[in-house]
Formats: sequence, structure tokens, C-alpha cells
Amino acid sequence: ISRRPETRVAQSQYFADWAQEQARDLAGPVAADLEVRTTLDPKLQRAAERAINEALAESPAIGQAALVALARDGRVLAMVGGRDYRVSQFNRASDALRQPGSAFKPVVFLAALENGMAADARVLDAPIRVEGWSPENFDGEFRGNVSLTEALARSLNSAAVRVSEATGRARVIATARRLGIST
Repeated sequence: ISRRPETRVAQSQYFADWAQEQARDLAGPVAADLEVRTTLDPKLQRAAERAINEALAESPAIGQAALVALARDGRVLAMVGGRDYRVSQFNRASDALRQPGSAFKPVVFLAALENGMAADARVLDAPIRVEGWSPENFDGEFRGNVSLTEALARSLNSAAVRVSEATGRARVIATARRLGIST
């Protein structure tokens, strides 16, 4: 697998590296050239890069960020694995370890959306206690009344717990099982 030479290293290189690794895993040892067609959408890739750059500019304390955009059928349409590929080739989108709760939040919000909550519905991000557990946000601050979209985008823990409780734990678990999550 070879890449065409470019005058600049694009952030899409994270995707290219990931796709190359996936192709090698699927194809196994190959003695001839291999043509790989990917699902990258250049327009969405540029939008993802802009979104990451804006998020990092707005929050200078955040050292890195990552983003993966998926089609409904699971195709990867855009991937940004960090602030600057030239500085660090470590792909945070595909290789970084995440807190299980943060990785699970999209499942909670998907269950809520599938069960009638609107993306612009409001949810309270404030202290909450559930069965002796009091989740807090990463930065220790609460944002008050926020939309589901903002709660997910900011990975707000107490808001996610409220969404889960309103949706019902059984529905969230059923959604997770449908997505192949068994633990």
C-alpha cells in the first residue's frame, strides 16, 4: 500500500494510517500492489478538521482532541486523531484509551433519541445523586439547563445520568446490546 506524495501533511493522514492498518489486517500478507478504496468524505473531513481546530482554539488548556464521524451504516466518513499530525502521529480517535462512561454516553443519547427525546430537548446539568453515586463533570463545573446535543458534545456526566434515568436503564441496555455491547 502506498500513498501519493503531498506537499503538506493533511489531518486526514490519521484516517489514511488507520485505513492502511485495517487493509493490512483484512488482506494479510500480499506480494503485489493493493488498491484500497475508503469511505472518507473530503467535505466532512474538512469540516471535522475545522471543528477540532475551533474546539482547541476555544479551550487552550486542552492539549489534544479527536473526532470520528460515522455514517448510519458504520462507514467512517471523517477522522481527526489529534491536534497536528506532523507533531504527533498517535491517533487518539482510534488508539487512545477512554473512560468507559465517556465512551458509553453516545449509547445513552441514542436510546433517548430513539425513544422520542429531541436533540434540542433540555436537560439539567447539575448535581445529582443516584443510589449513593454523585457523578461530576471532568472540570468540576455544571452548565445548568443544556440541550441534549450540548450535553453529549461536552460529555456532561450529570446530564447523561439524567437522560439515562428519563429514558430508562432497560432501554439504554437494550440499545447497547443491539449495538453489540455485551458487558
